[in-house]
Amino acid sequence: MNIITNLLNIKYPIIQAGMVWCSGWKLASAVSNAGGLGLIGAGSMHPELLLEHIKKCKDATNKPFGVNVPLLYPQIDDIVDIIIKENVKIVFTSAGSPAKYTGRFKENCITVVHVVASAKFAKKSEDAGVDAIVAEGFEAGGHNGIEETTTMTLIPLVRKSVSIPVIAAGGIATGSGMAAAFALGADGVQIGSRFAASVESSAHPSFKQKIVEAGEGDTKLMMKKLVPVRLLKNKFFEDVQKAEDNCITSNELRELLGKGRAKKGMFEGEMDNGELEIGQIAAYINSIKSAKEIIEEIVSEFNSVKENLRRIEF
Repeated sequence: MNIITNLLNIKYPIIQAGMVWCSGWKLASAVSNAGGLGLIGAGSMHPELLLEHIKKCKDATNKPFGVNVPLLYPQIDDIVDIIIKENVKIVFTSAGSPAKYTGRFKENCITVVHVVASAKFAKKSEDAGVDAIVAEGFEAGGHNGIEETTTMTLIPLVRKSVSIPVIAAGGIATGSGMAAAFALGADGVQIGSRFAASVESSAHPSFKQKIVEAGEGDTKLMMKKLVPVRLLKNKFFEDVQKAEDNCITSNELRELLGKGRAKKGMFEGEMDNGELEIGQIAAYINSIKSAKEIIEEIVSEFNSVKENLRRIEF
């Protein structure tokens, strides 16, 4: 047991990230049943669809699970109402200030964890009353911090700035990565990319295979004039890179992006013209496994690393 397992009432301090188009009730319940914390990703769901996923997740697991809520979501008030009404006990918030909704969540006995990319916003989140922080380095997939601080640098900075538990994210997919995060001051880890390529992930099979095939250097942080997002290289990526090299304006970039581009790629399987969000650690992922297998491997490797470190003397 540690501070995160106690806080979230889970067996292992391993949290599955709430990834758009990848993390529905099947993945969330599978991770929770395996001893971690599964999260339903509300960022790609209309309120009525989120309600359906919450109900199905309750049917599929009697273990704790949560919902990841991007605070800039256009129907955020409806999302918050559903979470409270359905008695979801854990919420991970991101993409915005937690100050507005944390108080309401806490009034309803909901544990709140907020995702940040800097020590400055970690402290602000603590002041807003959240229970824990996810410190996400820029190795992570999807939308990212403008500071481009790496996970190895970010964890100790956040650890130093707050007194609440810290969960490391960004570039973590293994037990050794988890052990490194703990050595730097983390109390738990949040893992996205490896679960995106899991059996239970709602991502399109073609996207999962694209993750498995990815090599070193096959992702890059793009669209910094809008919101930085890490993308897997494909035709759409090349179109964005060419446009940015030609000094495209923010409005022109927004027009190029269009609507539903991530859904087209990650959920519908359009590998050429879809937006494929994934982390740098995709280069390590070489097979599609169940959530249970992934967690078992991570825990086993973590324990092996811990034992090996005990033997080191100087």
